[in-house]
Amino acid sequence: MHTEASLPGGCFAEVLARLPDDLDLDELARRHGALTRRRGVSSGAALLRLALARGPGGMSLRQAAAWAGMHGVAQVSDPALKHRLDKATGFLSALITRLLLDRAASEGLPNHGLHWPGRCLRIADSTCVAQPGSTNADWRIHAVYDLDRGGFAHFEVTDGRGAEALDRGAAVPGEVRIADRGYGRTPSLRRFLDGEVRADFIVRTRPAGMTLLDREGKRFDLTAHLATLPTDVAPHEVAVQAQVRGQHKTLPLRIVILRKSPDATLATQRTVLKAAQRRQQAVQPKTLAAAEFLILATSLPAERYPADQIIAAYRLRWQIELAFKRLKSLLRIDALPTHTEAASRSWLYAHLILALLSEELSQDFLESFP
Repeated sequence: MHTEASLPGGCFAEVLARLPDDLDLDELARRHGALTRRRGVSSGAALLRLALARGPGGMSLRQAAAWAGMHGVAQVSDPALKHRLDKATGFLSALITRLLLDRAASEGLPNHGLHWPGRCLRIADSTCVAQPGSTNADWRIHAVYDLDRGGFAHFEVTDGRGAEALDRGAAVPGEVRIADRGYGRTPSLRRFLDGEVRADFIVRTRPAGMTLLDREGKRFDLTAHLATLPTDVAPHEVAVQAQVRGQHKTLPLRIVILRKSPDATLATQRTVLKAAQRRQQAVQPKTLAAAEFLILATSLPAERYPADQIIAAYRLRWQIELAFKRLKSLLRIDALPTHTEAASRSWLYAHLILALLSEELSQDFLESFP
């Protein structure tokens, strides 16, 4: 059993010391309806400690209630503790938002090896969590990871139906958001570009992922274009326009293409074939042909951002994958024990709070390629 949260009071004081200096946990809890009655749980700090004990602390409700009574944290029964934590979801979510806002106000040093003056690189991705006994993606944690600071800049928890979208999480001025092909949907790309601040994107795509037009407005066949490329390992690019569903205005894009090595091509083709076999579907020849290439779509202009740098920036995606791996292997955020929505959100939010509080201590992990 994990008992990281069941620490002596002095150790928990160190946890509280990592919170913003001007943050009033009692006021935040009252504002979000988590401290309407103080009977048994007297403060926002005690409520946070209970959430950490129940969540990343690895305790059951009965164990957490007994532990809280023994250590003078709170006097509650396990049903009362469940009720308290269910009511605390707004408080815990607001605390995550405040921690992220406080982090955004601090400056960090770039650690990604690319220097684009006035721009910051951020990665969007999501990870799934299943409820006990389920093989489905019951919950999805959407995140944006800031490469300059080396930490998360946005969290959003949805049920399994919450689709990946590039505009989850507001952009910051000068941001370049990087994402895999699940984010290559033109409506969300358009919404991201039309936000309040100047921002750009680099997303992976596939030939069938977008309806493309050439500069004259004629249909552009990306699969046919791939067949015309030379058999070299140099990046190639083409300027196109993408149609946006429900809009007459098109989305100008650069398509950056890099031929993979034979080994990488074979590995991708095997993955495609296995996935099709699981779905009992036939694989189209053009799908296997596209597996030979890394295909990226970007809104960045070619004059300042050459194709090789676009590819180099995209290849930094491994950092958010490593961050998700830490959430699951170290904090065990994938070991969800709850069944109801409120209990699941409370449990997941507690893990994300601990992840943000401990991220500064994990920076050494970011120095090593996975």
